[in-house]
Amino acid sequence: MNFLHSLKPALQENWKKSFTEPTPVQQRAIPSILEGKDVVAQSPTGTGKTVAYLLPILNRVDEEKEATQAVILAPSRELVMQIFEEIKAWSIGTGLTSVSLVGGANIKRQMEKLKKRPQLIVGTPGRIWELIQMKKLKMHEVKTIVLDEGDELLGKEHLDDVRRVVKSALNDRQLLLFSATALQDPDQVTAMLGREPERIVVEGELAVPSEIEHIYLLCEPREKINLLGKIAKMDGMKGLAFIRSIGNLHVIADKLSYEGVDLEILHSDMRKDERKKALQRLDSGDVSILLATDIAARGLDIKGISHVIHFDLAKDVEQYIHRSGRTGRMGKFGTVVSLVSPRDERELQKYGKLLGIPLSKKRLYKGGFHPAKNYQRRGK
Repeated sequence: MNFLHSLKPALQENWKKSFTEPTPVQQRAIPSILEGKDVVAQSPTGTGKTVAYLLPILNRVDEEKEATQAVILAPSRELVMQIFEEIKAWSIGTGLTSVSLVGGANIKRQMEKLKKRPQLIVGTPGRIWELIQMKKLKMHEVKTIVLDEGDELLGKEHLDDVRRVVKSALNDRQLLLFSATALQDPDQVTAMLGREPERIVVEGELAVPSEIEHIYLLCEPREKINLLGKIAKMDGMKGLAFIRSIGNLHVIADKLSYEGVDLEILHSDMRKDERKKALQRLDSGDVSILLATDIAARGLDIKGISHVIHFDLAKDVEQYIHRSGRTGRMGKFGTVVSLVSPRDERELQKYGKLLGIPLSKKRLYKGGFHPAKNYQRRGK
């Protein structure tokens, strides 16, 4: 982990808050990226690929220079926003400026944001190329371009725009491509670069701690808040509930508080002292549950979390792993609870198959979880 000592102090501090040991893809990719090499990295979902390229990029950006120095391309609006949240979290303590640019959003507002000359940009290829053509996004000072989910970006839908964006920068720019699967045509990258990149392949399987029990409650969306309130009031509860948006988090918190649930909230718009107080209250047992967005909960190490609750289903297997790993730590037993609609149930079952974990369907009864099939038989 020698690369850590070469990072900016703020990045080192953020690393200590979030991680202990780098994953294999981080161990191999970060030193090469810091050296300025072009890298094509293939590593399974859930292995920390985003951090593998973000850390060296954030380290390389000159915060004194008002110019776009790095551009990250991603194939979907959802992934762009996820990466943007990661950028904001890792930028804490730095003066780095960033912006997200996606198709479908108001382009005039995006043009206004570009006038401030953000140092790091993440966006979808079509919108990025559109703004380059309009001469609103200048690429001549861009030092690094990243293709996240590169296998998809090099597919028919995005390839032409990706090529144009890459070629719009100077020839000495660094190109990084990260993917969970092998590229169909590896030579495409060499052709875009005009040189051969360093190739990294990390084998491995997705995994979650074996000390975790994975259960789910089948319900309609309108029933979720009531169920979460009942879970929060279970004996010995020290829970962490994941909610996708800050707005919805506040609505849920207000309703549960009205019902007498002792809770705290955690999201990225909170001040440092507010976040600290929320964590301390959960840690001390003053509250039984913490409602958090994914980015706010990134890297939390709260001892003794008994339950992780997916109020909103994880958007992919990687997110399911990150969330679920907050419980069952240091050999202790933990429970992961997903609140799912019939539609979400199918997606959750896919996650279970990919991870090789059993998922038990349960119901809430007399302050505990019980097999759902017993309840169904009684109802007949």
